[in-house]
Amino acid sequence: MAFFVFLGLLFDFLDGLSARALKVQSPLGIQLDSLADMITFGLVPGIVMFQLLTMSETGGWNLKMTETMNWDSFYGILPFFGFAITLSSAYRLARFNIDENQATSFIGLPTPANALLIISLPLILMFNGNDALNSIILNPWFLIILTVISSLLLNAPIPLFALKFKTWDFKDNAVRYIFILVSLVFIGTMKFLAIPAIIIFYLLSSFLLPHEEKKD
Repeated sequence: MAFFVFLGLLFDFLDGLSARALKVQSPLGIQLDSLADMITFGLVPGIVMFQLLTMSETGGWNLKMTETMNWDSFYGILPFFGFAITLSSAYRLARFNIDENQATSFIGLPTPANALLIISLPLILMFNGNDALNSIILNPWFLIILTVISSLLLNAPIPLFALKFKTWDFKDNAVRYIFILVSLVFIGTMKFLAIPAIIIFYLLSSFLLPHEEKKD
């Protein structure tokens, strides 16, 4: 599942470039793009959080991928709370389509970034996991709080820079170059723990580092 989300992220980046290069942009394309985003970056993280909450109720995860989707182990209604991420993503995508102020920057955490944050959790369990990390990630209170924070960040009225370069000049894109450099360092040293670290740095750098969207 994670592989297809990463693949979807790649295509989400390329589809707009392709449409502009081929001069085939259309209102229908915008709606289809949002529909694809809703599945890849809205429904999928909701399912992942549902499964993590299920595992948190049933004693954890034995780290075997063939046994992670054990629907027979579901107890109670708590895991369905994970789909709050899906609902929040739907609202965020709908709002994005009618918001003319997000052409060069974002208001609220983009759905691809939020999806990466959520799907990083099972990857961390698999590849970075230790007893301390596993106990945190599979703690139901941690997952509930993360679901709430994730849902709020998607629609929070906070300006965040986009990785869109109008020029390659460092002065105009300092925050983007710094973000890319730090992200590469995280990826090279932290495995899948790099994903939440990058998301946190993205939020902090949008607040602390100057970028041109804040001048509007």
